[in-house]
Amino acid sequence: MTKLKHRDLTALGAAAGALMLLAPTSALAQDECSAEDWPCETIEIVSHASPGGGTDTTIRMWLDAADEMVEEDMRVVYKQGGGARAAHEYALNRGPDGHTIIALTQTHLYTIARGNSPLSIDGIQGVVRAMDDPSVIVVNADAEYEGYEDFVEAAQEGMTWGVAQVGGTEHIGISRWGDEAGVEPRVVPFGSGGDMITSLRSGAVDATLANVSEALNLIEEGELKPIALLYDERVGDLPDVPTAAEFGHDVSVTTTRGYYVLDGTDPAIVDEIEQLILSAMESERFQEYLRSSGLDPETNIAGAETWDQQLKEEYEVSLNALRNLDMTDQ
Repeated sequence: MTKLKHRDLTALGAAAGALMLLAPTSALAQDECSAEDWPCETIEIVSHASPGGGTDTTIRMWLDAADEMVEEDMRVVYKQGGGARAAHEYALNRGPDGHTIIALTQTHLYTIARGNSPLSIDGIQGVVRAMDDPSVIVVNADAEYEGYEDFVEAAQEGMTWGVAQVGGTEHIGISRWGDEAGVEPRVVPFGSGGDMITSLRSGAVDATLANVSEALNLIEEGELKPIALLYDERVGDLPDVPTAAEFGHDVSVTTTRGYYVLDGTDPAIVDEIEQLILSAMESERFQEYLRSSGLDPETNIAGAETWDQQLKEEYEVSLNALRNLDMTDQ
């Protein structure tokens, strides 16, 4: 039978989707599928985000290469809602079957940390990191700050910050930076990163925290002025932009995208999944995708050991930040 490539669940129709939800979980597949035989059925990449967004695009950049390496089909399944809760529920319904891979951004960690997910942080196993996108404090190009210390003084007197969502990556990152810099930021949510940047450029807010990948072109075009990176070191595309850590404010805020499976998945199959995705990310298409976003493939892509440790550490940082913001009872 001819394989059907990259068939999204939405394209199968409502009836097929209903049948899938009513069917037993595919955890049985792991019992019948050894690592030597893997994959034994369709591999699903579960996304909490909408088609065409950053999470979806990142998947698509390596999926073609991966699909060419296995005999079974690979497809993206969209489970939106509840800040990744719907994706968590779907994954748990399928169980640790070795054929369900979940795409992760920090949204997953925030939802778990706020107690809004059926998953616990110990219930997930990181497999591969696709990107680790640093954050940079940016203001309008005509803002008259002499440098980082001048900016901090102004922020201490009062400043409005644009964020995509209250309780999201920018909000938590700005809050953590504020604790280090002696600043009490006032945040204004705009619903998305794009709207957040647009509002900054229009003068609706004084500053924001943006990913290097989304701000780089505007910085290079002179539309935005970078103040400081919230990262462990300077980045190659912005060599003259200092880190806040250079001034004693040691805060690192990144937007990470990667993939995990449920805890309890056969470790040998986890190894197979890791090697498949890492091999696919060696493709020129994915490598160029990272480079064009201002990201170094060598430092962004990481395997299971590094990625699992990072996401567990990021969870603890997020949990503490949400506690400080009084946004969780955990």
